[in-house]
Amino acid sequence: MVEGVKRDGVLVYGLGRSGRGVARFLAREGKQADWTDARPAPEDEALMAELGWTRGDVTQAYSTVVAAPGVPIDHPDLERLRAVGAEVIGEVTLAARARPTLPMVGVTGTAGKGSTTVLIAHLLRACGLNALEGGNIDPPLLDVVDRAEVAVAELSSFQLERVPGLRLPVAVITNLGLDHLDRHGTPAAYHAAKLNITAAQQESDVLVLPADLTVPTRAQVRRFDPARLALADGTSVLSPADLPAGIHPANAAAALLAAEALLVHLGRAADPGLLAAALQSAQPVAGRFETVAQVAGVTFIEDSIATRTLAVQAALDRAHPPVAWLVGGRDKGAELAPLRQAAQGRVTQVIAFGEDGEALARSLGLPYRVVTGEDGEATMRAAVQAGLEALPDGGTVLLAPVGTSFDQFRDYKARGESFRRAAQALAAGQAEA
Repeated sequence: MVEGVKRDGVLVYGLGRSGRGVARFLAREGKQADWTDARPAPEDEALMAELGWTRGDVTQAYSTVVAAPGVPIDHPDLERLRAVGAEVIGEVTLAARARPTLPMVGVTGTAGKGSTTVLIAHLLRACGLNALEGGNIDPPLLDVVDRAEVAVAELSSFQLERVPGLRLPVAVITNLGLDHLDRHGTPAAYHAAKLNITAAQQESDVLVLPADLTVPTRAQVRRFDPARLALADGTSVLSPADLPAGIHPANAAAALLAAEALLVHLGRAADPGLLAAALQSAQPVAGRFETVAQVAGVTFIEDSIATRTLAVQAALDRAHPPVAWLVGGRDKGAELAPLRQAAQGRVTQVIAFGEDGEALARSLGLPYRVVTGEDGEATMRAAVQAGLEALPDGGTVLLAPVGTSFDQFRDYKARGESFRRAAQALAAGQAEA
């Protein structure tokens, strides 16, 4: 045996939001772990010092490595740790193993998974269950498992790379497009990661899918149709036309079937009246196609998280034309042909910003204007102003940027908040005038 081998040791590899959740959970359980992070933030190092944990040595062996989703699953350190006996898991598997009796709904997809996750939890709460959402969406899953009767987890492809043996009584795939090819390499690898959500499901479990998607599974399949908000037996719950603004019918249809399946799993009946009322009281998730300001007949819609082709396409389809479309950030290789088609007859001008904005705009083949600024905040103010100027007779300024935020902003939320501030400043200026 190698000197210093930690056969029962745990290494938390990668901190940040997910790693901090893992650390807090393990500490509550009275467990010690080592940690490592290539670029730990000051708050991460402060937490590790508070817990009394020491920085790990990846040349040693550990029985378990809890790897943050930001760490590529084929990272050389993880490969080496596996080679000497470590099992590499993520926070989702840690939660499922630590709380095996907690019912869990898992939601993934190329677009809509966050909104669907929140909506499922909302429906289950309306039916009397203490359902809490977490995972890829705030907060980390491990922050909610001890407070929830039911956990509803948004699961990214990165999280689903590290879920060995995860069995969910109810799983949802909202759709399967293309995303994160810069990380996964090929569409097949990306889809394979997504399909891990159902890999361990059995015949008594339920998998909710769109009508046009077929995947290998042992679970019972429930197919949703955005034109019909109904239960599994066809009982109509609500007309899609009666959904609140900002609630996508596809997300609502998937959430209904998932909530019903979880209720049945718990031996409860699904009440169509309760579910209809819950749908009508649902609120869109902040930062998902959210109206943030109105100025001179122009609506400003923030959808900063829309970097996936399907998500951007959905935003373009929903935005009231004419549209000034804010495109930019760092190109992540999104498929653009469907976006060119979705924009035809709807987009008056592309407002290009950030590192790859102009290149993306040229590739889209639409009229465009490039804006710049000394930093991200100034650039966003210029983009918002340019969007307003492109719509003298009213319309929609849409931030659905295609590119990631990491050229000028900390993350997509910071970019969305910058857009919100700029649009609301214009609205305030109009009100004063």
